[in-house]
Amino acid sequence: MIFYGCVHVERIPYNTGMTMTIDAKTQSGASRVLATVFGYESFRGDQQAIVEHVIGGGDALVLMPTGAGKSLCYQVPALVRSGVGIVISPLIALMQDQVDALTELGVRAAFLNSTQDWQDSREVEQAFLAGELDLLYVAPERLLTERCLQLLARGKLALFAIDEAHCVSQWGHDFRPEYLGLSMLHERWPNVPRIALTATATDVTRTEIAERLALGEARHFVASFDRPNIRYHIVEKQEVRKQLLQLLRQEHAGDAGIVYCLSRNKVDETAEFLCAQGIEALPYHAGLGPAVRAKNQSRFLREDGIVMVATIAFGMGIDKPDVRFVAHIDMPKSVEGYYQETGRAGRDGTPATAWLAYGLQDVVQQRRMIDESSGDDSFRRRLGSQLDAMLGLCETISCRRQRLLQYFGQTMSACGNCDNCLVPPEAWDGTVAAQKMLSTIYRLWKERGQRYGAGHLIDILRGKQTPRVLEHGHGSLTVFGIGQDLSEQAWRSVLRQLLAHSLLMVDQEGYGTLALTDQSRAVLKGERTLLLRREAERVTERSGRAGTTPRSKASQSDLPLAAQPIFEALRSWRAGIARSHGVPAYVIFHDASLREIALARPDSLEALSHVNGVGAKKLESYGESILACIAEFENAN
Repeated sequence: MIFYGCVHVERIPYNTGMTMTIDAKTQSGASRVLATVFGYESFRGDQQAIVEHVIGGGDALVLMPTGAGKSLCYQVPALVRSGVGIVISPLIALMQDQVDALTELGVRAAFLNSTQDWQDSREVEQAFLAGELDLLYVAPERLLTERCLQLLARGKLALFAIDEAHCVSQWGHDFRPEYLGLSMLHERWPNVPRIALTATATDVTRTEIAERLALGEARHFVASFDRPNIRYHIVEKQEVRKQLLQLLRQEHAGDAGIVYCLSRNKVDETAEFLCAQGIEALPYHAGLGPAVRAKNQSRFLREDGIVMVATIAFGMGIDKPDVRFVAHIDMPKSVEGYYQETGRAGRDGTPATAWLAYGLQDVVQQRRMIDESSGDDSFRRRLGSQLDAMLGLCETISCRRQRLLQYFGQTMSACGNCDNCLVPPEAWDGTVAAQKMLSTIYRLWKERGQRYGAGHLIDILRGKQTPRVLEHGHGSLTVFGIGQDLSEQAWRSVLRQLLAHSLLMVDQEGYGTLALTDQSRAVLKGERTLLLRREAERVTERSGRAGTTPRSKASQSDLPLAAQPIFEALRSWRAGIARSHGVPAYVIFHDASLREIALARPDSLEALSHVNGVGAKKLESYGESILACIAEFENAN
């Protein structure tokens, strides 16, 4: 079904060349669209430079963190340039919400994907050909069909926006093979500007995106990857469900959030556990039917306080601004994946938590998966280097944010808003402990040709007379009992860090057994000193110190006490409007706009029009209702 907006925007003449000259009319056109349609008085960061470049007919590759306003970088040019902006997105399940949000702004938007019947598809196609659309969202597999290509050839195109562009990278964490066919857009429509956007890409991935999408001449815009409102917190995995429950109850009671797991079974088990503890949790993974996934996603987007427990199949492109936490109960496979997933928290700019629990078994399992991969040596080396970087982030004793941004080629001073900055970890000389562990592994292999996993090695070092130790006669080893000075937890930390430093490897021939590497010799011979991170018991007991505040406080964190009641009244008003429209609450107004209204308490439509996020269409649709809500609140108080 097509929704027709009511905002008229004067478009500049269609630029069939590649001239980069930006005249005053272009600038004023972009600013007018920004203010009139979207309700913002000025662009942020690189937005204006990107918008003007694309309006002028230039191609662009945009790297901008989640929540920084990537969508405006193609929506504004699409409204200024003649023709229809074609947005290529892999997120079929979210297209309806994106179209709903634009419709609320008065923008004529529609989508084409496999969820529609032929009548709805035909109505969209006719509106496109009649020039009655501003933006058309298309899934990549749909766009590459001959029917869709012929349709686009019959209409007038303003631009192509390739969202989630990292999906074209075969080295990336969200590779989609259909993205490889999008280079043909330049061949068929050489004079239509293309803008590729992503929130996650290293220099290597960025180069691959440019090559595979034929964007060799595109201008690159790379914003800072820093999300200062997100507090990074990484803990040693112990009883992970209890740790997760503590996080949710103590720091995020009633908050919306996402919990990521590596396996479908763990998703189901974790969701059931949280529900049994009185927390509204829903599962999401590829093993569930499409209808169940769609229903659960819709509830997460539209209802307050839902916790989504999911594999990484969930979340890309999620526009929900009030996700207050993202928790990983298994270690991600790469820093890129971790950054992308944690970036779904705090899109509204208010405090949010990125919490990760990982343990030795996570490292062993992922090393083994890499070794057993069907890819060639180059592929396995690449996966290994990605895992090494993730391990380095987990085990660092310095600022987490510094380490994270270094991965993307950016630098900054210590952030003061991660667990390592707030409660600095202790570093200790672990050389002797490492020598004890490496010697145990060496002797078992050298003297007996045997390799074992972490648990048995720790039992030998701590001198435990287990049935397995007795069966194999390992009590007679010279290393038996020489590690009683460290707890089992401490030894597991040592093993993790030895793996992170590539001083140990998971043996490909044994199930989770450990072996020395070429780098082990230097430590064994005393030629290398090893500083390790000491895992403190306080991590679990005092995790609240490295978290954020509950939702009620986070949502009101920048409001004086006197403005908080009217803010809550406006939220209640918004919830009712959203329910009647069948859309998520943030589609009506973001919390940021409601906070500004609560502070300003406008008494006229003119005053309300100056609030960020209140464009012409929303002022017309909701202005009187908002003023009535404010008046009713003030009369009652």
